[in-house]
Amino acid sequence: MKWSMRKATLGITCAGLAGFAAGAHAQSSVTLYGIVDAGVEYVNRAEPDGGATRLVSGGKNTSRWGLRVEDLGGGLKAIFQLESGINAANGQFDDGPDAIFERRATIGLKMRFGQIILGRTFTTTFHYMLQFDPMGYAPNYSWATSSSATGGRKDGLFARSANAVRYDGMFSGVKLGALYGFGNVPGSMKSGSKYDFGLGYENGSFAAVVTFNRRNGAGDSVSPADTTNYIQGIHAGLSYDFGAVKTMAGYRNYRRTFHTSAPTLRSDMYWVGGQYRVTPFVSLFAAVYHQDIKDASDADPTLFSLRGQYALSKRTVLYLAGGYAMARHDNAISLSRDLSGAADTQTGVTAGIQRRF
Repeated sequence: MKWSMRKATLGITCAGLAGFAAGAHAQSSVTLYGIVDAGVEYVNRAEPDGGATRLVSGGKNTSRWGLRVEDLGGGLKAIFQLESGINAANGQFDDGPDAIFERRATIGLKMRFGQIILGRTFTTTFHYMLQFDPMGYAPNYSWATSSSATGGRKDGLFARSANAVRYDGMFSGVKLGALYGFGNVPGSMKSGSKYDFGLGYENGSFAAVVTFNRRNGAGDSVSPADTTNYIQGIHAGLSYDFGAVKTMAGYRNYRRTFHTSAPTLRSDMYWVGGQYRVTPFVSLFAAVYHQDIKDASDADPTLFSLRGQYALSKRTVLYLAGGYAMARHDNAISLSRDLSGAADTQTGVTAGIQRRF
């Protein structure tokens, strides 16, 4: 009798714990996710005396891993996300030895009228423009985020912000987004601050967005002094999905002013291209990027990109990408937005594999 009672008590206890665990699982969801992407690239004119063959990480998309947690109970959901870039070639953090969650570290709330997150995050412009880049911001080979003509001159997209508050909402096909990044400078709300606004529209096969952002310089409030007054970007994107074929176009106006007598840096970036799903397993991507630089360098670089990929499964793809970049007036150019070139043209080919989890 005592043994039967013990078994009954144990059964009730286990059932209670199972019910509690099931309830906890119903209230929240923890997701481990990521991308491992690596390939072999050959580029000519990588150095003054010749080309280079190298192992690269993230040829199609930056390798990364992260955690997402979402509270699934009720209409108000608590969310947080941590994400770290990985260099698959050497196993190090992609953004430096101390950049554990340099890509993203956010916490926030999701509700009926949208979501608000706080922390380090990708910007409104970054996410709103991503769907309008045929190459998907691929390091090999896309200039939608920035180019690399004339060495350090990139005139790039405002991609990430620390100390940020970001809002996103969707209302009957209309997207609204806004971000404010605190400068965290004592005595000045303006120094080092950032803001970013986006408006988008989606209706069936058609989509369009426009964004505006500004990053204020830190002035003389930091050491060494920041001579930048502000960096401003205006972006626009259009796309139409015909089914097997999707066409895309994008535009960026870049402006950087200084506190000093240094001339204002200005440029316009244009791109156009598309994606073609040949079969459920084979896809082709093509794009042309052109930057019109409005200063004495007059490099005006252009990039032609192609990529084919074969899906081994829903999560694993093989890809082969090629690019040709050129600049005017003997300015150095590189296919990569992260590297500087050694000549006014460069050609490259990358063969790689990507696995998502």
